[in-house]
Amino acid sequence: MNMQASPQAATVLAPPAPKGLVEMRLPIVMMRDILLKTMFRKNVDMVSEVAEAICLPASVTQELIDMAREQKLLEATGTLNANNGNEMGYQLTDAGKARALDALSQSEYFGAMPVPLDVYREQVERQSIRNILVTRQQLTSAMGHLILPETLLDQLGPAVSAGRSILMYGPPGNGKSSISNGIRDALGDHVYVPRAIEYAGQVITVYDPIVHNALEEEADAPNQLRRAKRFDSRYVRCERPTVVTGGELSLSMLDLVYNPTARTYQAPLQLKSTGGIFIVDDLGRQAEPPQALVNRWIVPLEESRDILALQSGEKFEVPFDTLVIFSTNFHPNEIFDQAALRRIFFKIKIDGPNQENFLKIFALIARKKGMPLDEAALVHLLRHKYPTIDNVYANYQPVFLIDQMIAICEFEGIPYQMTPDLIDRAWANMFVKDEKIVK
Repeated sequence: MNMQASPQAATVLAPPAPKGLVEMRLPIVMMRDILLKTMFRKNVDMVSEVAEAICLPASVTQELIDMAREQKLLEATGTLNANNGNEMGYQLTDAGKARALDALSQSEYFGAMPVPLDVYREQVERQSIRNILVTRQQLTSAMGHLILPETLLDQLGPAVSAGRSILMYGPPGNGKSSISNGIRDALGDHVYVPRAIEYAGQVITVYDPIVHNALEEEADAPNQLRRAKRFDSRYVRCERPTVVTGGELSLSMLDLVYNPTARTYQAPLQLKSTGGIFIVDDLGRQAEPPQALVNRWIVPLEESRDILALQSGEKFEVPFDTLVIFSTNFHPNEIFDQAALRRIFFKIKIDGPNQENFLKIFALIARKKGMPLDEAALVHLLRHKYPTIDNVYANYQPVFLIDQMIAICEFEGIPYQMTPDLIDRAWANMFVKDEKIVK
């Protein structure tokens, strides 16, 4: 019996909510200042509102408030709010406002309490990309819209399940980007992304709505259950992230981004992709040479840790738990030395389709776009056009040719149709004639 597990079978353990200030493992002064800054900036005064704003349980928030009261930075308003379960309200004293302004001058960060880097490391291990086992069925299902040779899945499956680096190479237009996206879709489960992490008193924001797809809370869950925070609400429950970069990727994008005005840091792309996939598309088209980019990844790929630097120059380690997919149209030997190639765990060539698969793709695209197939036109294409390019088929060609014929039909005001003449006109736009332009 096949006992292979699905990604969902190994349930990701949620980060437990802290039960007290001692469990926070953050500097007390930092927590107090974030509390004051948040109350000042967001104008919240009820414990429940403050707890939601700083993403901590109400009991822990109350501890912080009590500590700030002892220091004469907060005071009770003396009124109970009937709309908030008769909660007592709190406000900043003059000393508290002065401290909030002073803290804001040092760092504009307020809101969700950060997660200490060491605590975040523990969560990364609980939800590691390398804990996932992707089955053939899941990979096939995620790539069902692609027509791929069986041998390709034989290579992709172990590569994805290993959670290690993958290099996909081959001629352009054969679906390397689509395969990368299919790998992402096959993962299927979720991770917990910290809103921010803390190292050496510095705040680094991690959660990014552009990169991270937050999952909705169950709609039928009672309000009190949602309020109870079944996990540490300093995290956001998300789909496993996918970061896609192309020709715009530069080495500087892999460093911490410092905001000198807010005096806070933003996580680099690879840290935002922790627990998910980092796709480097069109490798070889970046300003930096591919060898330099891969050299930057050598330590992370080999040791599952990355090294970042603060503005002060201090370096520190962060977890590197990412499936890195490099995609290039160049032969690996042209852009890497052997030492770099050794460090990329799987090398998979993505070739163009054979004639049989080309025709399957052509028929599939034609059906989707409402273009009737014509035997004479297809015979003309295969016998008279493809021999001129040595019968080299590519996955992008069917959609290109069919879109061209559709554009011509719409311009001419005729029903969608496929003829040898339309094939010729479409083909003329797929390639540029090699000729010298007289200036």
